[in-house]
Amino acid sequence: MELLYALEGIRTPLLDKLMGLVTNLGGETVFIAAAIIVFWCVSKKCGYYMMTVGFAGTIINQFLKLWFRIPRPWVKDPDFTIVESARAEATGYSFPSGHTQNAFATLGAPARYSKSTALRIVFGLLIALTAFSRMYVGVHTPLDVGVSLVVGLVLMFALYPFFRDMDEKPKNIYILFSVFILMAAAFVLFVELYHFPADIDMDNYSSGLKNAYMILFCAVGLMLVFYIDSKFINFPTEAVWWAQVIKVAIGLGVTVGLKAILKAPLLALFGGHYVAHGVRYFIVILFAGIVWPLTFKFFAKLGKK
Repeated sequence: MELLYALEGIRTPLLDKLMGLVTNLGGETVFIAAAIIVFWCVSKKCGYYMMTVGFAGTIINQFLKLWFRIPRPWVKDPDFTIVESARAEATGYSFPSGHTQNAFATLGAPARYSKSTALRIVFGLLIALTAFSRMYVGVHTPLDVGVSLVVGLVLMFALYPFFRDMDEKPKNIYILFSVFILMAAAFVLFVELYHFPADIDMDNYSSGLKNAYMILFCAVGLMLVFYIDSKFINFPTEAVWWAQVIKVAIGLGVTVGLKAILKAPLLALFGGHYVAHGVRYFIVILFAGIVWPLTFKFFAKLGKK
């Protein structure tokens, strides 16, 4: 807490806004948008790599949160204040930092996949700055971000060879995704069946349960997308720049809209059970990975004489 109090002492309105922007680099929305754009327009290998680092990291992160159940800094010390703009996304338990870990999926994976030294340096600095921002805004301790940095690094380097050699060894991707699905299923069983203490924070528990089903269905969806695209679609990522802009703008707009529109009816259909969130993300992944890419051959032809 000493470091957090020191950072609290140097806060200014300008720094608060800057760190508020930086910390969003580890947010779910930025991660999903970045992974989809890379998957659609740059490299399917890197897109799969980013999503797998992100989803696998979420399983580990959520398990550690519920296992250790460490409260946020301002809960442990009521005299400590946070940057209020960061409170909305500071849900769940404190340890470890989800935003710091997500930064490795959003920035670390493409940096590792890229051969550009400059890009690696810039993205590495942005990851470090994201980790720092979580402490600056007061929602995580050094231990929270430190463990997430280690987990993120391990996932980034351990998973890279699978996607580097994806074309030559596609069976390894199926094995990896199968392990991923088993991990996600085990996490669902843990959250549903483990006898947590009576004083567990129900908001934190609900967040973990929601994420458990979400990641399980995302894992299944990711494997299905990989199979269908490699066997039947094989969509191109190349297109003239303005066609790429149109492709991304329409595709992301529909993806985000679908994610929002499906929430209420699916919750009603499943009686409010958290499986509804999993089904919703499953449908969104199928749209983003299979349905919308069916248009990409058309976009690839635009601008060609």
